[in-house]
Amino acid sequence: MANDSIIEVHNLTKKFKNFTAVADISFDVKKGEIFGLLGPNGAGKSTTLRMLSTLSRPTKGTALIGGFDTVKNDMEVRKLIGIVSEKMIIYNRLTAKENLWFFGSLFNIPKDTLNKRIADLLELVQLTKFKDTQVGTFSTGMRQRMNVVRALLNMPQVLFLDEPTLGLDPQSSVEIREFVRKLNQESGTTVIITTHMMLDADLLCDRIAIVDHGKIIALDTSTNLKKIISGEDTMIIKLEVAILTPNMVATVKALSCADAVTQENSTTLHVIVHGEEAFDSIIDSIRKSNGQITSMANLQPSLEDVFLHITGHEVRDSADQKIKQEQGPKFGAAPRRVR
Repeated sequence: MANDSIIEVHNLTKKFKNFTAVADISFDVKKGEIFGLLGPNGAGKSTTLRMLSTLSRPTKGTALIGGFDTVKNDMEVRKLIGIVSEKMIIYNRLTAKENLWFFGSLFNIPKDTLNKRIADLLELVQLTKFKDTQVGTFSTGMRQRMNVVRALLNMPQVLFLDEPTLGLDPQSSVEIREFVRKLNQESGTTVIITTHMMLDADLLCDRIAIVDHGKIIALDTSTNLKKIISGEDTMIIKLEVAILTPNMVATVKALSCADAVTQENSTTLHVIVHGEEAFDSIIDSIRKSNGQITSMANLQPSLEDVFLHITGHEVRDSADQKIKQEQGPKFGAAPRRVR
């Protein structure tokens, strides 16, 4: 691992009886980096975070945070980290200031220090004027910002965010992304995000580990990951057909040039293809099935396309496959189906 790494993970594995939730993963996270674990629910992302945050012991392997072993030196690790779970941990009847005062007191922070830290954090998330307002009256985005700063009271070097925008409306999601970016840039806080939201990973993360079936199947920057399917010989085609039948879809999937096919709706196919004759092959296959093509376009690759290309299925396709199997506790509420 690199000398500038604040997190070092070696062959980390977690099993629940006969089910392997995390399978022999290794990676490092650099100081000041925003690092993403991207994949469907049940892929092992939250289980990995639980092990890194000392809430669960690995079956085998090791993880170091700031040079401290998460099992042997768990108390030292806890001094370095903050955790924001999927479930909001704040009290609606308390004001913003009272919430932070309560959680800050759990760290035994001196009174004067805590008062200043609360003022600074509320200013950071632009909630100073709401400091004496009950949190239960806040918007969803404001509540999530409170949920995040609650985890910053001990001034952690590493902040873990488990699905930080799950269930938020688009405006609130933008607020959270902007805040995470600001926190990282102004404070130098290392941030680890788990998400199945492609946009969060694409816009926020310096590097992304794509996780599926408990394994890291790709790890790089968003730009480099997209290059996997943006070479000279590979294209992403959006195909519009007047009436798209199951037979047409099956015919396209059977083409030797088609690496992955996903049906978006009753008229649209996304096809990852290779070869100079790919366009002609797809057109011929649809026409032979008596299909009427209304448009075709060559698209720029997305992280969703990368995941589909590598695994052969969409992120949402596998969202529920392992939730029923994994018996280990999660950070917050029960996992939700990705729709």
